[in-house]
Amino acid sequence: MPEQRKSKRFELRLPLELVRNGLERISEMGETRNLSSTGVLFRTPFVVELGQHVEYLITLPAAGQGSDVRIRCVGKVIRQANDAEFAATLERYEFVRDGA
Repeated sequence: MPEQRKSKRFELRLPLELVRNGLERISEMGETRNLSSTGVLFRTPFVVELGQHVEYLITLPAAGQGSDVRIRCVGKVIRQANDAEFAATLERYEFVRDGA
């Protein structure tokens, strides 16, 4: 069966922090499983509801002597893959400075 996704997925294991679940501010760590320009599949022990808007930070590791780059993303949970894996859209993003 041919691939029918709109965007190419990249198998990347990167640190992810859930910072908002709907209106609730949280700080729960997780990890990406794969990533595309339109969404992310991530693993976290924190349960999020389907349809819930989420805000999450993805950390890209520094190259050489530089500091890590964090990307603040906003999206909506669209699928639960299993007990601890969720798929969310990537509707908006911005790069943030370390400590922001």
